[in-house]
Order: sequence, then structure tokens, then C-alpha cells
Amino acid sequence: MSEPKTFELTAADGLVLRGYRWEPSDAPRGIVQIAHGMAEHALRYAEVAEFLAARGYLVVAHDHRGHGRSMRPGEEPGHMADEDAFAKAVEDLHRVNRLAAREHPGLGVALVGHSMGSFMSQNLAFAHPEDVVAVVLVASNGRPPLLAQAGRGVARLERARLGRRGRSTLLNKLSFEDFNARFRPNRTAFDWISRDEAVVDAYVADPLCGFMVSVQTWVDFLDALPTLTRPDNLARIPKDLPIYAVAGEQDPVGDMGQGVRRLVESYRSAGLRRVTERLYPGGRHEILKETNRADVLTDLAAWLEPLFPRPAVPTPHLGAC
Repeated sequence: MSEPKTFELTAADGLVLRGYRWEPSDAPRGIVQIAHGMAEHALRYAEVAEFLAARGYLVVAHDHRGHGRSMRPGEEPGHMADEDAFAKAVEDLHRVNRLAAREHPGLGVALVGHSMGSFMSQNLAFAHPEDVVAVVLVASNGRPPLLAQAGRGVARLERARLGRRGRSTLLNKLSFEDFNARFRPNRTAFDWISRDEAVVDAYVADPLCGFMVSVQTWVDFLDALPTLTRPDNLARIPKDLPIYAVAGEQDPVGDMGQGVRRLVESYRSAGLRRVTERLYPGGRHEILKETNRADVLTDLAAWLEPLFPRPAVPTPHLGAC
């Protein structure tokens, strides 16, 4: 695989965000921005980025604050901010979006968000709708049910007990451990992410993956979720914005497909006309890294294709004989 180019960008609070660019061999037809999920990093999407770059897209992705290389010296991974962590991460995402657009004027940006990155992408779609021409929500969910929202109270109690930067084994159990329990007997603690054992083993072996995030990160993340499908926010999304919701039917983050369907119904009920849903039977959380990822990526490219038509090749002018 080719090595991506790196870049740096300073966030509003002074944190240095670090990211990557994958460039096509010819002039790009458009920009695809990838937003990774919780407890991982942008380079895990190198295969996806190279696939899209080979089809003419400039691909950009950065490590979210508190992840990968976007951390302050001496910090442990998983703490995104002492307050407003989710909002700050969305603003970071927008800064990278605008950097890519400034460097390539005239090219539209399609935003591809996975898991936590998909929820950030949901937010950006109504906060800055003018800055995306399409949104792909991978392994996402809609408005959480009331029982799930009870986790907000648990997160606050854990913050009082452990502090903003503390790590809660209880919150980890109620999320990732419970996700994994659905796939017993378990070979690893992360069987829930993919049926591909090589993908799971690489995740387990990666020191930049699988860590517990801070309690404050959980508080801000869980507080944001119910706001994403509020009617006033959905009303800010252009009715003709193309949205592609894609997930595995065995993804616990998306309630085994039901949460994805709720999200799509929320968009359609709000009058959005170009919403596409695709659920893959048997697919777990990381559908872009699943055993059927070749089909998933091919379908993604086919969905993007009409949104970014390749420049027409001019017909040579033949002079009179």
C-alpha cells in the first residue's frame, strides 16, 4: 500500500490535529473525508482510502482529538476534552473539511463517518450543510431509546466518582463488553467488530485501538445523541442532500439494523428525498472491514459515482482534409 501524505491543523483550543491525505494519480474528481470511530485512528482506513483514491478521489482523514496522533504530550488516549468534547470534535471535523476545500477549490466534499464518526457526521450535516455534497453514515443509529438514554445518568454518576478524566469499567461494560457478549462464545474482547479474525487480531494488537475513553468523553457523547434527530436540527438539512446509511445487520451499535432503520425513517419523515439504506446480512460493526468488504466498497463507489462525474474527455478536433 502507498504511504499517505501527512498534515497538521490547529484546533480552536490549540490542540494540534494530525491527519493524512491519499491522492489520486490524476486531478481529483472530488474529495472524500473519512471520520473514524471511537477508540481507533484514521490509518485504519488506509484500505478504504486507497480504494477511493484509485477511483479518482482525494481522500482526507484525521485522528480525532484524544485519538491516534492528535493528543497533547503526556496525555493518555481517550480523553477528548474537559468539556464539550463532542462539539469540539465536530468543529475539528469541520476545520479539516474546510482545509481540504481551500486546497482544492471547486471540488465538493463527501463525508464518510464510521460509528462515533457517523454521529459527528450527522451533526455536521445540519451544522454546516453548505460544506458537504453527500454524507455516508457507516454503522450509525438514530434517536436512542429511553432505556439507552439512561446511560447519561450513569455517566454523570461515574464522573462524580472518577473525575472528568477517569476511566469507567462500568461504562465500558455497558457498551463494548455488552456488544461483545452478543457473539459468545468469544475468542477475543472485540469479536463484535468483524467476522474477519485477522481484522479483530490487528485491532487487539494495535496500541492505538481498544482503549477506554474518559468519563467526560462519554458524558458529552451520550448528551449529543438525542439532539441529532431533533426536528429543528433535521429541518436544517437540505432536502436534496444525498445520504447513504450503511451497516451490518449484526451490528450492535445499530441495534442489529433497527437503529439504522429508525435513523432513515427520521430523515425521510423530515422530508429528505435522497436517503439510501443498505444493510448487509451477517455484517458486524466494522462493515468496511468485514469479510464482504469488497462488495461493501464496490457499492459505496457505485453510490458516489453519479455525485462526482468524471470530467468528459474532449473530442479531438479534426481539421479539414
